[in-house]
Amino acid sequence: MMIDLNSDLGEGFGAWSMGDDTALLDIVTSANIACGFHAGDPSIMRRTCAAAAERGVRIGAHLSYRDLAGFGRRAIAVPPRELADECLYQIGALDACARAAGDRVRYVKPHGALYHTASADPEIAAAVVSALTAFGVPALLGPPGSALERAAADAGIVFHAEGFADRGYTPAGELVARGTPGAILDPEAAVGQALSIAVDGTARDATGAAVPVAVRSLCVHGDSPGAVSMARSIRDALTAEGVELRAFA
Repeated sequence: MMIDLNSDLGEGFGAWSMGDDTALLDIVTSANIACGFHAGDPSIMRRTCAAAAERGVRIGAHLSYRDLAGFGRRAIAVPPRELADECLYQIGALDACARAAGDRVRYVKPHGALYHTASADPEIAAAVVSALTAFGVPALLGPPGSALERAAADAGIVFHAEGFADRGYTPAGELVARGTPGAILDPEAAVGQALSIAVDGTARDATGAAVPVAVRSLCVHGDSPGAVSMARSIRDALTAEGVELRAFA
């Protein structure tokens, strides 16, 4: 058994910080680094890329709608062609920081509202994927069975399905909406869900029923309460179960 462990990092801005990126980079195998549209700034992007490259953690561009005020969690009606340009811009900015650290952007993962919109809307998914094609990024991380997966297949981009250790699932296999009871799992439940997904390919919905979640990567959110200790517990539990942690990109 083999799985990637990823986290959303570099999500500070200026004097404002979020999470302990340095500690998480000692635990995860892939880092989804904010590119300045929902969080991050040039100094944070370069510093986070350098820390990731130093540890051999794979660098991914965490693309968002241009929404610093809303942390990228508000859906914005951006024309697809303009969205494609904004995604390309973000990839290029992060890739410059990654190359300065001796690495490169190896994959893309949309963030927040863009993640959910592109997962459901084929036109938005195609816009995101077109930016990967234009820049030459070979891989996309996103939810299984989504419009993003189909758009990646159409464009010849390698798609890797992602699950969530610390988020609740609905019976349909979708994430419970933030702000809804059961959306965020406590650390103990997150460890159990990570094991279940990695070993059995299932999560549990609010009723306890099994939900298929066949994925190549597991996300632990860096802004979750106790994220570092939770991520470390998840890593320890996976390795104790014989699951090999290896980056997909």
